[in-house]
Amino acid sequence: MILASTPAEETAALDELRKVQTEDFAALLRAMSGLPVTVRLLDPPLHEFLPRVDELEIKKATVGLSAEETKLIEAARSWAEVNPMLGTRGVRLGVIKPGLYAMQVRALLAAADIVASEGFSPIVEVMIPLTVTKEELALARSWVEQEILDHSKQIKSAPKSGARKSIKNSIKNSKRPKVTIGTMIETPRAALVAGELAEISDFFSFGTNDLTQMTFGFSRDDVESRMMPAYLEAGLLKRNPFETIDQVGVGELVQLAAKRGRKAKRGIKLGVCGEHGGDPESIGLFYRAGLDYVSCSPYRIPIARLASAQAIIGGSKAETK
Repeated sequence: MILASTPAEETAALDELRKVQTEDFAALLRAMSGLPVTVRLLDPPLHEFLPRVDELEIKKATVGLSAEETKLIEAARSWAEVNPMLGTRGVRLGVIKPGLYAMQVRALLAAADIVASEGFSPIVEVMIPLTVTKEELALARSWVEQEILDHSKQIKSAPKSGARKSIKNSIKNSKRPKVTIGTMIETPRAALVAGELAEISDFFSFGTNDLTQMTFGFSRDDVESRMMPAYLEAGLLKRNPFETIDQVGVGELVQLAAKRGRKAKRGIKLGVCGEHGGDPESIGLFYRAGLDYVSCSPYRIPIARLASAQAIIGGSKAETK
């Protein structure tokens, strides 16, 4: 898809990706039958799917490049960014390549139909990453809603025979809820305008890894190995903010966003996506902020469950009215 030079080539590549994504999503929804599955639409910048420019340049200077590698180096140069984690990723990538997000939603809806026809109960949540304005979120939501509308029309107009009839009848009789659409709160601006974002969002997921990076101005990959030990030893930071959430900075943004989001939409679902979701001290803050759930790496789940129980027993949850 990245190397496509014409709209027709890109469409063909996206169709191949859709087939693979459908299989992956179907496997996920089967395994999680009856439980919500939150699918974050593609977030990383496209250069991460390409070889490094410097490696290709070395090969070009030494042994030369094949025709395919020549296309790769051109694409790698085109998509290269000085600071890619603040560049064309998340919803920004969707704005430039709207067909990419549309393909993912089509695949997700098709997968939900397949598993529903098999007797499973898929619960689907679509998450738009890295939105910072109401206009961005409204545009991205419109893409998802259009795909849902088109998919519904396609199901209704499908021939009443064969496998399609089976899927159509199963969908009609299933208890699959309406697809919900939400966003990630990953930047200080998103936290500050959470009230606006809540107006057009069914749920928030706080991406506390990125929120910490952007609030501190730290690059996690660089800081943790190089600078963090010196800062901790010198007492400039009491804790590594990527391990335990910064209560008075990042934590304050989480609480503020939760309060403003719930003020705009009382029933909005709030959660956390990131390693802080497995840290007991951070979980205590999330509970006090009124968040509904945390998610974390599998190995952290036992600790997260215990910490969540302790927070409920001994904590004081924020007023959510």
